[in-house]
Amino acid sequence: MFSRPSLCGTVGKLCRCGTSATGKTAVAAATVPTARHYHEVVGDIICPSQVRGIDHIRDPRLNKGLAFTLEERQTLGIHGLQPARFKTQEEQLQLCKIAVNRYTEPLNKYLYLSDLYDRNERLFFRFLSENIEDLMPIVYTPTVGLACQRFGLIYRRPHGLFITYNDRGHIFDVMKNWPEPNVRAICVTDGERILGLGDLGACGMGIPVGKLALYTALAGIKPHQCLPIVVDVGTNNIDLLEDPLYVGLRQKRVVGREYDDFIDEFMEAVVQRYGQNTLIQFEDFGNHNAFRFLDKYRNTYCTFNDDIQGTASVAVAGLYASKRITGKSFKDYTFLFAGAGEAAIGIADLTVKAMVQDGVPIEEAYNRIYMVDIDGLLTKSRKVGNLDGHKIHYAKDINPMSDLAEIVSTIKPSVLIGASAAAGIFTPEILRTMADNNERPVVFALSNPTSKAECTAEDAYKHTDARVIFSSGSPFPPVQIGEKTFYPGQGNNAYIFPGVGLGVICTGTHHIPDEMFLIAAQELANFVEPSDIERGSLYPPLSSIRNVSMNIAVGVTKCAYDRGLASTYPEPQDKRKWLENQLYNFNYESSMPASWVWPRMPYIKTRDLVPTKLYGKQKSEEVM
Repeated sequence: MFSRPSLCGTVGKLCRCGTSATGKTAVAAATVPTARHYHEVVGDIICPSQVRGIDHIRDPRLNKGLAFTLEERQTLGIHGLQPARFKTQEEQLQLCKIAVNRYTEPLNKYLYLSDLYDRNERLFFRFLSENIEDLMPIVYTPTVGLACQRFGLIYRRPHGLFITYNDRGHIFDVMKNWPEPNVRAICVTDGERILGLGDLGACGMGIPVGKLALYTALAGIKPHQCLPIVVDVGTNNIDLLEDPLYVGLRQKRVVGREYDDFIDEFMEAVVQRYGQNTLIQFEDFGNHNAFRFLDKYRNTYCTFNDDIQGTASVAVAGLYASKRITGKSFKDYTFLFAGAGEAAIGIADLTVKAMVQDGVPIEEAYNRIYMVDIDGLLTKSRKVGNLDGHKIHYAKDINPMSDLAEIVSTIKPSVLIGASAAAGIFTPEILRTMADNNERPVVFALSNPTSKAECTAEDAYKHTDARVIFSSGSPFPPVQIGEKTFYPGQGNNAYIFPGVGLGVICTGTHHIPDEMFLIAAQELANFVEPSDIERGSLYPPLSSIRNVSMNIAVGVTKCAYDRGLASTYPEPQDKRKWLENQLYNFNYESSMPASWVWPRMPYIKTRDLVPTKLYGKQKSEEVM
């Protein structure tokens, strides 16, 4: 009898061992091949000699499921490993739609899509890109928030890098373990402020994974060029630290100089591994760190913060579109922000730039923006709270107030923007006051996820006699008021960051100025049709987002070359066509190696072959 085979040897080499009848260990005569990895190919150029036939089924970048032709199956040596049915990609897409719709719980749909991504990469991205209105809420907010909360339970395969504080001094060594040599875009989080859910630590990996999936689905950035990263410095969430399913470091967050040095090392390691022009998108860092890092790195690295600049761009795009309804210009608007965190400050800063571009003096622009934080209205004379960082620009020389309803009644804003993650603070009373003071009040409830929104779309329309110009950060269902149905638009950052990322990556931009996000806002607003406004939306349908992303990428590309920020030369004349030529192909390609015919060789008579002795002396020389 033979014992159960065991695995021996090094990590990279496995041997099949057993015990012989004499009790001695014997190694199987047959040589066992080197262990294969999850991804057998890197980049988008495949070397046929390095890929086995079975890899075309096992590797999600090569797998086509039942779409392999008979010739491909026979040539690759996978014939018989699949049923006899041959399917087109279109037939597979129909099956995917049926499969995902079987589930009623959004998290189960998320898990199905994650499994599809692990099996068949091209099919996943085509399915996502062609059904973005239905699937955006699944792969990103609000479902991704639930996925992060359940991350320890649903974790299956690594889709990114986890770099812990214990790896300090060796971050570059950790980054070398990622198999892709040509990463062009990194989305990184430390998990301290995941959406409106707070500190989720290493469970925040779902955010960069979701963001970069949208880079590909919405802008055509090649997936192998994207790398999600979590820098795990611990968590202050006691519930997670005591959770047996938590997958991150079980320690309180590292703060202060040690934390800053760790992030510095991370930034340097990115440049050392992938180059100075690698795009680094900061995502869901704590408010106290987000602006510090943006100010610290924006002029030395190719980086931006989506919570600050992406949110600002999509919100300002909504403000541009609102002018077409109100008939007013920015100089006629008075803005009140509920919330003074990174999102609110980012929107306010970009709004100031938009007003200045429209001819409003910068001091007047600042004076038209009021801001409320947890301690009340930002004023120069208030006794509580602080005016750290960018807040000081929006502090007013008026009496302090802490009640939001009183503030709205006193200031009489024409635009009310919520970025507070405080659910329901736009009460019916506040909404009615906005309607009393404005013919067409503008109300943006931008906090994510839906459960954190400042008000619902239904409340906004109901308490303003349906005169409100409304936008939200998470999706809301249509609202029926009388005989009219409103379809509120979602001010989703996904309108912005994929197109900005595409333009930045393709041009090899050194640094990303705020001007690029203002350009993105204008391009998005220009894409809004009268029919969109009529149905109650300040944004185009999500189904058109790929076209929006391309328009933004073209605008960013022009800006990069005009500002001297691009490093890709020569400058393309037809920038749209140049960008389109660099996009990811969602459709299946042939799995067969390229082959071609040689011309017939001409006949040339060769001389007779005479044997030649190559070594030793000739016989005649030996005789002499």
